[in-house]
Amino acid sequence: MNIKRSAKPKPFPSAARETAALLKRLGVPKTAFVKEGGLPARSPITGETLLRVAATTPDQAAAAIATAQEAFLAWRQVPPPRRGELVRLLGEELRARKAELGRLVTIEAGKILSEGLGEVQEMIDICDFAVGLSRQLHGFTIATERPMHRMMETWHPLGICGVISAFNFPVAVWSWNAALALVCGDPVVWKPSEKTPLTALAVQALVDRALARFGDAPAGLSQVLIGGPEIGAALVEDRRVAILSATGSTAMGRKVGPKLAERFARAILELGGNNAAIVCPSADLGQALRAIAFAAMGTAGQRCTTLRRLFVHEDVYEALVPKLRKAYASVTIGDPRQAGTLIGPLIDGAAHDGMQKALFEARRHGGVVQGGARVLDKANPNAFYVEPALVEMPRHDGPVPHETFAPILYVMRYRTIEEAIALNNAVGAGLSSSIFTRDMREAELFMSASGSDCGIANVNIGPSGAEIGGAFGGEKETGGGREAGSDSWKAYMRRATNTVNYGAALPLAQGVTFDVGE
Repeated sequence: MNIKRSAKPKPFPSAARETAALLKRLGVPKTAFVKEGGLPARSPITGETLLRVAATTPDQAAAAIATAQEAFLAWRQVPPPRRGELVRLLGEELRARKAELGRLVTIEAGKILSEGLGEVQEMIDICDFAVGLSRQLHGFTIATERPMHRMMETWHPLGICGVISAFNFPVAVWSWNAALALVCGDPVVWKPSEKTPLTALAVQALVDRALARFGDAPAGLSQVLIGGPEIGAALVEDRRVAILSATGSTAMGRKVGPKLAERFARAILELGGNNAAIVCPSADLGQALRAIAFAAMGTAGQRCTTLRRLFVHEDVYEALVPKLRKAYASVTIGDPRQAGTLIGPLIDGAAHDGMQKALFEARRHGGVVQGGARVLDKANPNAFYVEPALVEMPRHDGPVPHETFAPILYVMRYRTIEEAIALNNAVGAGLSSSIFTRDMREAELFMSASGSDCGIANVNIGPSGAEIGGAFGGEKETGGGREAGSDSWKAYMRRATNTVNYGAALPLAQGVTFDVGE
């Protein structure tokens, strides 16, 4: 394992001073921070507390929602292309500060530099998508059986869009929702993960710049609420929040979903993902190896689309898996701020404990484990760096059917494509999946109704690294929500079916007659 360390390990440099400078350049006001109390903002790179963020009280949250409701009443009257102009300006602000915001993502979430920058690029991309969408919000004209009638559908703004985001994509997931919600006519109230409040404040500062340039947007169109579960509960339970996007664990979704259903709010749930890949006999093994390495080890295994289960045909198992072992042993673990690092830290000690528990269970069920140990801890005792773990399992049991948010890849053999697809589907989550094959029949079967039951089914690429043009989300315990591209915008609007009679007669549908005379 290639670990960045010297003969005498030294702690990684503090990020506190650089963080303060980045926040200043990004325009975050000093009033956002407190000296005592509040919410501690921590960097997983060193484990240090960078700053303490002023927390939102429940009363302040209620007031913010009330302001957002007033903003909705005004914003829904603004023509969609004009609403798109605000998102265009936000895209410009993001482009201008991509380096600073990407660096802040690295510091606060622990992503390597290219992934931090990539997350901001994803924000820019969805802004571009939404600007074009603002001139294409459309409904169908529908054939009607009645003469001199026209039937059509129109789409209208829905209401306040609440966003509860997770630490692993601290800014991109907000943008998937916010860019679409704003062009659709909905204000946005955001409760970021309590593990990544600084990036949220930085994004809001950029939104404020865009709003100032826009000139006549209503107050409260975009707001950030800093706090823990009680602030998330305020968004979930307030009847003025018409739609809520919540990203997190399946356990979180089981709590949030029923509460939203109880008040008939619209839910976009992006929950767990125990994602799999299948390597077939005809696969390009070099291509598969590169894709598997990124999908399984990228972001230290902390993507919702991380590859966690790998099914390799018995005929190519011995050709692929030794190369995979070598790749796992060669990746560079270290400070994600440094060029050349491929794997940064886990977000915190709880993530490390969860990983070790899963590896213990894997060994207990006959798994052969390579890697998984904590490293760099003597010099950085408050940070949690680990070797990515490659675990060869005899069966699909033990911890395999359960998602562990850490860099663990379970590898198993299979014999038939039908067996592999059944194993792909044999978990509660249904987010992402992939197959590596040059056999058209296998590829088409995998993508068919009889194939993968996931919201994402890829061929000859890994399950992670989605781009914004497609709808992102999954089935089963993943929650069924869709965000970003395709027609995901429809979730942020309400549909009205309109029938217009431009004649003098009043024919009824289905041949019904009801003549009361004059």
